[in-house]
Amino acid sequence: MSRREVALVTGTSSGMGLATAVGLARAGRTVVATMRDTGRADRLRAAAEAAGVELDVRALDVTDADGARAAVEGVLADHGGVDVLVNNAGRGAVATLEQLTDAQLQEQLDVNYLGVARMTRLALPAMRAAGRGRVVTVTSVGGAVGQPFADAYCAAKFAVEGLMQSLAPVVAPFGVTVSIVEPGAVASDFTGNVHRADTGGGDADADDPYAELLAAYLRRTAGAFDDAQTSESAAAVIVEAATTDAPRFRWQTTEQASAFVGLSLADLDGSRVLGATSTWLT
Repeated sequence: MSRREVALVTGTSSGMGLATAVGLARAGRTVVATMRDTGRADRLRAAAEAAGVELDVRALDVTDADGARAAVEGVLADHGGVDVLVNNAGRGAVATLEQLTDAQLQEQLDVNYLGVARMTRLALPAMRAAGRGRVVTVTSVGGAVGQPFADAYCAAKFAVEGLMQSLAPVVAPFGVTVSIVEPGAVASDFTGNVHRADTGGGDADADDPYAELLAAYLRRTAGAFDDAQTSESAAAVIVEAATTDAPRFRWQTTEQASAFVGLSLADLDGSRVLGATSTWLT
């Protein structure tokens, strides 16, 4: 008797990751749902119980190389394979370059880029050996469109999209498909975990030359998140990308996200994107 497909999902304590883990379990996958602190798994377990599914909840910090290796080895030992990897763990940052320290730039790369690269590299050998597998990485519309005060975040997301687009044709002959999912504004705890430019925990410094521009950007962003899609609707697209019989490389989670990403992908001289994003600062 063949085993059920095993899906390993990162960043499942809330939001899209939580909904994706439950959605994949409802789609018949054996789901290993990971998070940095399993003490925060109550909401995930409650959602799984409400959906009538079971999850294997495990600790995993994607920035910890040794821990990530041990986690993947544990899944392989206990479940016999990793058929689907959903790279969902991520963190945002709201600050322009002069406001960012080297440590904050590194943090964005560690979580949003290097952690994804690490997890994918660890999962690929088992997928190649099996002759099949699927890697789905949650990026952002910010992986295609650079946005004001998202310098570090967009840079890391651009990097991970480049990584995945480069990887896709190389692993395809081994039966492994690679996809990225680009959500727009999603109502989740993600915004609560965003680093914001400040002067010790408060609002942006009134003497900061960027303060007025940042305030305008934050007003615009607040409006966008007032009309944000739900985590569940975004997760439905992630689940589709992970389970469809007709996989493709690039997915967006709303029509608005598709239009926004398309703004950049068809912008050969860069004027369309800059013309649009510059209006966010007035």
